[in-house]
Amino acid sequence: MRLKNKAAGIFFLSIMLIGVSPVSAQNKTKDEKPAPDTVTKLERKTIESIISDYLLQNPSIIREALQNLQIQEENAKKEAVIKNILESKTELFADPDSPSLGSKNDNASIVVFYDYFCGYCRKSLPALQDLIAKDSTIRVIFKELPILGEQSLTASQASLAAHRQGKFTEFHQALLKIDSATDQDIKKISDGLGLNYETLKKDMKSSLINEAISRNLRLAELLQIDGTPAYLVGERIIPGAVDANFLAKVVAEERKKLKK
Repeated sequence: MRLKNKAAGIFFLSIMLIGVSPVSAQNKTKDEKPAPDTVTKLERKTIESIISDYLLQNPSIIREALQNLQIQEENAKKEAVIKNILESKTELFADPDSPSLGSKNDNASIVVFYDYFCGYCRKSLPALQDLIAKDSTIRVIFKELPILGEQSLTASQASLAAHRQGKFTEFHQALLKIDSATDQDIKKISDGLGLNYETLKKDMKSSLINEAISRNLRLAELLQIDGTPAYLVGERIIPGAVDANFLAKVVAEERKKLKK
């Protein structure tokens, strides 16, 4: 017996114990006054006892109810995330302050949220360059998500500042290899890439860069992303470190979906 049938049986059993016909209750006219509460304390206690005994004898009902509730909550969460993705398309896919690699015309872009000092990010992000090297039609959009402290924020600011000087990829790769993001670390990378360090420092503190990071944090909240790395392809959120082959497969699936 399915849960809804069991619940219905308990409901009608309760109605019978109360002494009110469900049919007659539905057929009351508008002019009729509602009947006074005919359930005595004894009857109520009897009903509660019957329901309690029934649940104790059939505990799987509770498990089924909790499973159904979990499914409903997960579906509601997915619907909310999809709605937010559709409403945030411009910020997700067309923000000029978010660096990107690969094709500019790919409708099945990979959006990656990451923190430079996240161990899983360090292991999985370099594979994105390999993915683009194998398939130049893929587009990867990078969303700085500094959630691990002050050094993470400094690294994100420096990365976006380097982007303004046309050196995002090189700076990004260098940041993934260092263990800290002190002023000396940032200057060393900047000098090594031939960047204007004074301009870089100024841009790191600019409102444009810090607003871009704030937008990424807000997007992560809307998409219910609570860790890094996290990937978005189409309407699908992929949490955690995944390999390039898996991402390529997801992109291919999204492209087929878009063609239909």
